[in-house]
Amino acid sequence: MGDAARSAFAVEIRERYLAIARDRWPVSVDPLPDELLSSWLHRLALANGIAPRSFAGALGFDERMWSPRLDLCLPLNLARLLCRQTDLSPGAISAMTMNGGALTALLLPLRDNVHRNRSTWMQYCPQCLAADEAPYFRRQWRLASRVSCFTHGCGLRDRCAACRASIATFDQGELLPQHICARCGFDLRAAPKASVKAAARRLERAIADICRVESAMGSTKTSDAVSRVLRAPAAADARSRRTLKNLSTAERIRCFEALAAKPLDWLVNNMDATGAYRRWMIVAAGGHEAMIARFADFLEQHQTRSKPRRFCQPDADLSGLLTAYTRMMIRYTSSTHIIA
Repeated sequence: MGDAARSAFAVEIRERYLAIARDRWPVSVDPLPDELLSSWLHRLALANGIAPRSFAGALGFDERMWSPRLDLCLPLNLARLLCRQTDLSPGAISAMTMNGGALTALLLPLRDNVHRNRSTWMQYCPQCLAADEAPYFRRQWRLASRVSCFTHGCGLRDRCAACRASIATFDQGELLPQHICARCGFDLRAAPKASVKAAARRLERAIADICRVESAMGSTKTSDAVSRVLRAPAAADARSRRTLKNLSTAERIRCFEALAAKPLDWLVNNMDATGAYRRWMIVAAGGHEAMIARFADFLEQHQTRSKPRRFCQPDADLSGLLTAYTRMMIRYTSSTHIIA
């Protein structure tokens, strides 16, 4: 190489990243709706020009699955660091975690390398990732009770469609967005659509609503509902001895499809009549909002008293009012509960 070529490149020793970004990181990103903390951390790292694997070192971690562990237990000193370096509020940081709440028992276990028929720690909807301006992973995808996307009606996936590896964005050593498989480079957005029977999707939504409503009510039945959902494989097949969160997504889809064709005894037996009837009604309607809509229609059709015309007020959407009240109660408790 000649002198001219050598002089074209200036090589100099620069400060470490922590030294030049001690007070605040150059770039901050806002959390997206229902975004998981680990997903936000991966996007934050990429925005600042750091691969997730290296970003772990900047935060003082060197173990595998560093970001998924923070989803479940975020140390107070790290929470303060993230607030200080990004200007996000403590509430915004905490809202992305999965710690605490009535549905914690339904979280998929942290597993990196697993057998084909075992669960992994994360699921995803390829169509959601494809529709995102900035692809990200949702908190609800961490729940074993979720097997389909309520938006697109397709089944969730828990592995790369090309290499069959679990999601390992935390181990990505290159500056690539998190929808690119860290093992083989496959674009997760291109994964084939997984099908789920309509009856299974209705049952899944009803189960999610039962857990959510009883959690928002502060009901003692919440743990009962979660326990029954975890034992769903045995209800679908008496020979099964595994819990729901230890099954792969494909096996959980088959489990829900089998349960959709069976009586609801597994979900309501040995309960008091009121609780059993409420669960039965939610399942029969295909979800809590659908049940409220049916209830509102019933009231409107069976009103026998009519006010004089001069006292009539503009008609109110009773179904909308009941749904809004339920959502308000759920939001009131969302800071301390994981909402499916």
